[in-house]
Amino acid sequence: MTLTVSLGPVIALIAGILILVMPRLLNYIVAIYLIVIGLLGLFGSTHGVHI
Repeated sequence: MTLTVSLGPVIALIAGILILVMPRLLNYIVAIYLIVIGLLGLFGSTHGVHI
């Protein structure tokens, strides 16, 4: 049996749990997510990184 796990859903699950436990983290999690997606959009396309 092989188990493959994508990074996106794992990060979303962890972020969701953290938001449920500490709702104040929502602003930071959204900000970090937007920064990471923006950086991957700018620099990731030349290196073949896709989410």
